[in-house]
Amino acid sequence: MNRDKIYLTLVTVLFATFAIVFDTFPRTRYSELEKREPLSFPVFSSDSLWSGAFAEGVGAWFSDSQPFRDDFMTFSMMVKDWATLKLDDDNVTFHASTDGMEDFVEVDIPEKEETDGDERNPEEYVNRLTANEKAKVANAGIVIIGKGENVRALMCFGGSAKAGTSYARACNRYKQAFPDVNVYCMVVPSAAAFYMPEKVSKMSRDQSATIRNIYNNLDSAVQAVDIYTVLGEHAGEDIYLRTDHHWSPLGAYYAARKFAEVADVPFHDLDEEGYYSTDTVHRFVGTMYGYSQDIAVKNAPEDFIYYMPLKAEYETTFQNYTIDENYQITSVGRSHKEPYFKRFKDGSSMAYSTFMGGDTKLTQVRTGVGNGRRLVILKDSYGNALPGYLFYSFEEIHVVDGRYFTHNMKQYVQDNKITDILFANNIFQACGGRYRAYEFFLTMPEGSTDNPSTSFYKKRPKKDAEAMDSLSSHEGDTAKGQAAVRPVSVPASAADDGGTPATYGEGRQVSDDLQSLDTASVAQ
Repeated sequence: MNRDKIYLTLVTVLFATFAIVFDTFPRTRYSELEKREPLSFPVFSSDSLWSGAFAEGVGAWFSDSQPFRDDFMTFSMMVKDWATLKLDDDNVTFHASTDGMEDFVEVDIPEKEETDGDERNPEEYVNRLTANEKAKVANAGIVIIGKGENVRALMCFGGSAKAGTSYARACNRYKQAFPDVNVYCMVVPSAAAFYMPEKVSKMSRDQSATIRNIYNNLDSAVQAVDIYTVLGEHAGEDIYLRTDHHWSPLGAYYAARKFAEVADVPFHDLDEEGYYSTDTVHRFVGTMYGYSQDIAVKNAPEDFIYYMPLKAEYETTFQNYTIDENYQITSVGRSHKEPYFKRFKDGSSMAYSTFMGGDTKLTQVRTGVGNGRRLVILKDSYGNALPGYLFYSFEEIHVVDGRYFTHNMKQYVQDNKITDILFANNIFQACGGRYRAYEFFLTMPEGSTDNPSTSFYKKRPKKDAEAMDSLSSHEGDTAKGQAAVRPVSVPASAADDGGTPATYGEGRQVSDDLQSLDTASVAQ
């Protein structure tokens, strides 16, 4: 009897404690783990009351904004980690989700095409670095490899070998629209291309085949920039962030150097004395902690090391965009000058926003090079890390995010006397719907705030839209609107129309996830 009373008392106290905490403590205003604001309290109306939508919205708000949300989620991750289930004897374990373990649909990989001195075919890469690593399938199919301070989170790629043809078409249309402008195409592979262990290799498809297909569909006048081969040569270095879905500033450096070579412009290497300074944000944990919901990622912080040009003379002008909950531009700020590089304290998860502070802006950098070369970079958040290495290469650099732009591109190129255009997007974007925005820019009315690249988020619950864009900005869909990082079969029609909604990859980068930069968007 005493035991029953003790049990009943403990349950009552526990229930009362949770009731007090959830009903009276301050509600969560921002989730550092999920990199987003919680759902807002629903607006009352008689229609929503009678339809039940209001009550449903209140319940969703109550759950989504619960006090100590991140702490409870972290505890849940620890429990899942303790409960890790061994799938087989091949160093693969299951954690949180089996999504992505399904078989693939076989697709044909196009043969390499010989071209006259044009680097359109990435070399084969053999992973000898992490091939034998133990692997854990975490939330949404993200693969966690390594242990201790060397843990790495990998986002699987589900694109077809025939994907990305519409992205190549967009590049071709720019060359047709600007016959006197140099047009370049750079497709950035994800970390999974170089570090996926043998035991889970089927979780992610061959990225070199997709990149090869894109490059082989470019007109001969469009110059391919093969950084897949370059990054493979430096895969033993820290060219990708372990805890974030972006590449590292070092990886971007090698890509910028390759681009400068193809574009035939001056370039200064990192090892040239006096040309760059190095700064570090210690204890950085990026987006993959929240996406994977794996405590091992949080327990493996890394150094975010970036490089700033010392001898380059440059001035940066920004024009900020304000966006609404559907990621549509609602207002355009005045042009203003501020530093290109932002500084963040040790432990900040915003470190990738060192470059320009985020995506929701138009950036113009004027340098002292004076060579008459003026570059537009059409990019996703991967492209943010590139321009700083090119301040020695071009007299002007204009950075345009595919989601946020309000000018007619033909007029913009003419007004700014642009000589070079670089498409620099990660492979998920190249296989997604971003090409629609780039094509639309060519005919878009001046001052338009409409953008096919962000229309996917209209009329979606903010939580779902943020989750989708946190891992991708392209137009793909998954069951129930949830972000699912997993390989997805590609319908035949998708291979001919810009690829596939494949795996969600690029995203709303860290700074904008934190909403500290005027409700900015995050690839990042």
